Amino acid sequence: MKKTAKDKIPKTVEEYLEGVPEPQRTTLKKVRTVIQSVLPEEATEGISYRIPCVKYKGMLVGYAAFAEHCSLFGMSGTLLGPFKDELKKYSTSKGTIRFAVDKPLPAMLIKRLVKHAIAQKDAKARK
Repeated sequence: MKKTAKDKIPKTVEEYLEGVPEPQRTTLKKVRTVIQSVLPEEATEGISYRIPCVKYKGMLVGYAAFAEHCSLFGMSGTLLGPFKDELKKYSTSKGTIRFAVDKPLPAMLIKRLVKHAIAQKDAKARK
């Protein structure tokens, strides 16, 4: 069977974003910029589980677009707990925050989530 563009697995974050329709693409680009603004130098971006992910001492966070929403994934099941009150207006599960494309997560909340994930990784590495 011939593969279509929809079947193509992106190899880079840029390829992933190129394949995302608007307005999701613009929303994810904003999320990516906010995440990048707080990352340590040694953090890297890549594709894992077919979505953009950031690695820092292991998997840190990921993000993706879907037909009706976008998601931010905390790659540890404990990331969202300290933020449960701030996340009440969003659909969440153990490590996922789903948000409307036209109402992305506030930049300050993304920064705090990512900084918390980094702190978790650093604390685990010190043990």
